[in-house]
Amino acid sequence: MSAPLNSDQTLAAFRRDTRAWLEANCPAEMRQPIVDEYDVCWGGRRAQFKNDAQRVWLEKMAERGWTVPEWPKQYGGGGLSKDEARVLREEMAALKCRPPLTSFGISMLGPALLKYGNEKQKSEHIPKIVRGEIRWCQGYSEPGAGSDLASLKTRAEDQGDHFLVNGSKIWTSYGDQADWIFCLVRTSFTGKKQEGISFVLFDMESPGVSTRPIRLISGYSPFTQTFFDNVKVPKENLLGELNKGWTIAKYLLTHERNMIGGMGTQRVTPLSQLAIRNLGLTAGRLSEPALRTDIARFEMDALAFALTMNRVTDEAKAGNETGAMSSMLKYYGTELNKRRAELTMSVAGSEGLKFGDAHSEEQLAAMWLRTKANSIEGGTSEIQLNIIAKNVLRLPGA
Repeated sequence: MSAPLNSDQTLAAFRRDTRAWLEANCPAEMRQPIVDEYDVCWGGRRAQFKNDAQRVWLEKMAERGWTVPEWPKQYGGGGLSKDEARVLREEMAALKCRPPLTSFGISMLGPALLKYGNEKQKSEHIPKIVRGEIRWCQGYSEPGAGSDLASLKTRAEDQGDHFLVNGSKIWTSYGDQADWIFCLVRTSFTGKKQEGISFVLFDMESPGVSTRPIRLISGYSPFTQTFFDNVKVPKENLLGELNKGWTIAKYLLTHERNMIGGMGTQRVTPLSQLAIRNLGLTAGRLSEPALRTDIARFEMDALAFALTMNRVTDEAKAGNETGAMSSMLKYYGTELNKRRAELTMSVAGSEGLKFGDAHSEEQLAAMWLRTKANSIEGGTSEIQLNIIAKNVLRLPGA
């Protein structure tokens, strides 16, 4: 009798094969800590790879579907089970392999497409997400609809075979670099404000789409304001049912918050290494006991949070909704990322005050300032705490 799927023996064999494949195919350059934004591969029609190794790593992983290992094989994904995907993550971590592709298509739109998309939409868009061929951005927040997202006013008028979209979105991350946008629009103005919202997809090169950069205090910003002036969107690009986009929006937000929370687990140079490099050791340890304690506490919290994120990821990939748990992860992950930045500045001392190229590892001040936005984007920390109080803790009056 053959061993059952995902038995210990089968997983052990899969682990050996996976480790051997990663060792043979992951370039040495892709096993180094991420230093600047250019180390992150976003893909897209206008992708500019930092080096050939980054391109090769994406191509090799995409060919196996391992950019999204648990997505169905029929759409280009890896088709791995939850346990196999966990083994892949563990082996990549052991070899210090970078993620081959970072994408809002993977972290946000893809799960919504798999759940709510029709077969034509899945076949059209998901393989391109897997291969990193199309870079997506998110059209949610508006100048008058941030935390109160349901108050959005960007409208899509029915023109028979297409919608005519007019309005604007704000805080569109990488809107000037994205190829397509997934966008919330109002298709009805009657009933509750959560009703009459639809979820549409369209090309950012469509006539009538324009973007304007938003400059942040850090001197660098991925954000833009995006404008729609009589943009024609084919009816076939409606995801889910007309006027039922709020359901999809809420589902996607849980994935966005998980993604933002994951910044607390991002793979960068450990604080202990930065401290040793900047301050040196006395008798084999950092001479400042308070700093030693703060770094140790942070690194223990970061490891515990990473383990929690892994468990939640496994649950989500198994088809279990994370619900309000995403608010907990988003809140804690952003606070953790802000703590990392604060400690990094403490370690760097006056050297950390240099300011210039925000992409450089040496420009710690720009990075520190940027983390302040973590508690705003994807839903403010105050909103997340309200959700936790009401839906997790079930506090009276919340």
